[in-house]
Amino acid sequence: MPGGSTVSFNGMNSCLSSLKTCQSYINSGMDITTKVALDLVENHNDMEEVDEMEEVMLEFASMSREVSHYMQAVEDTVNQIKREKPETVPDLKDLVQEKFTALERTNNDLELNSNEKYALFKEQLEQMKTQFGVQLDAGESEALEQVDEDLAVTQSQMNFICPITQVEMKKPVKNKTCGHSYEEDAILGIITHKESQKKKAPCPQIGCNNVEVKRADLVPNEVLKRAIDRQSQQSQSTR
Repeated sequence: MPGGSTVSFNGMNSCLSSLKTCQSYINSGMDITTKVALDLVENHNDMEEVDEMEEVMLEFASMSREVSHYMQAVEDTVNQIKREKPETVPDLKDLVQEKFTALERTNNDLELNSNEKYALFKEQLEQMKTQFGVQLDAGESEALEQVDEDLAVTQSQMNFICPITQVEMKKPVKNKTCGHSYEEDAILGIITHKESQKKKAPCPQIGCNNVEVKRADLVPNEVLKRAIDRQSQQSQSTR
């Protein structure tokens, strides 16, 4: 292929790098918005403000989808050129735009609800509302029934203790696969150790059937962390 195509691919790689950075900024924005919403519930603020945070999350989810589509369009374009090896390389910008537009035509607003961070936001928000006696609407009540025993365990304060360290957690993470929570450093240490042995790290919770805990399955358990912090503050205030 012409030497110029390599330069163009370098430009495409640079574009992908920028898009990944943009995606990380969006993820950070969603994390911050989630914490703000939970703060609002915890401090008994007007629920309209909480609803506004949900709208912000949906906007972030939409931006995330758009960036993801553009990344896919760039990658598909590069793969197409490498596969077909045309004698004359087409305008890559136009080709990317064509693929991006095709992906955007498939957009459905309902699919934003399946955005991982938005779904986690909704789950944690519903748990916080329940803990603080905020009435859930019909949709939230139905969704809350889908949350497994993790919520009940959190409310009864039974899983403040890490199943690995056997001490109260300070930075709990939740396993999306089985719903159990652990101290972040402790579970990551187990995963790293097992990886060095080329083995899978099973969930350390007694009785759990999850045979492999992956880093990608771990998400911050913000609701549990706040419950632990509140209990700690209450204990200190009664001394």
